[in-house]
Amino acid sequence: MAARNDSQKILSDNRQAGHNYFLMDRYEAGIALTGTEVKAIKAGKVQLRDAYASVDKHEAWLLNVHISEYSHGNRFNHAPTRVRKLLLHRREIDKLEVETREKGLSLIPTRLYLVNGRVKCEIALAKGKKFHDKRETERARTAEEEARAAVRASKARS
Repeated sequence: MAARNDSQKILSDNRQAGHNYFLMDRYEAGIALTGTEVKAIKAGKVQLRDAYASVDKHEAWLLNVHISEYSHGNRFNHAPTRVRKLLLHRREIDKLEVETREKGLSLIPTRLYLVNGRVKCEIALAKGKKFHDKRETERARTAEEEARAAVRASKARS
């Protein structure tokens, strides 16, 4: 499970993931990157919108993450959407493989962040939301906001 440290700096966030999926278990994974990819990520040139992860032959892979080319990368620059290996423990990979194969869940990267100078990816086991689930979530969020506003207003009157 991903523990939040004070030494974390969030580099990219996938806000759409919470809207489109029910997010369950979360895992912290390292990513096998090249030098220009790390520099581009630290410069904020990364997008997680359509990204997903998969487990194939007992290895975890991160797909569709768009990391723009590094501006000073010359001929050694990387391909923007190449497949990148996720670094997880064997136990975690085996568990994720079972969850995705048997239960039909997806692996969605929710954010990229730095921990002590290393780029980490938080991936979540996720189940896709149907249209009515999205509306229900939006309704609950609106009701919660209205309740908070009412509490603030009553405190202001006192």
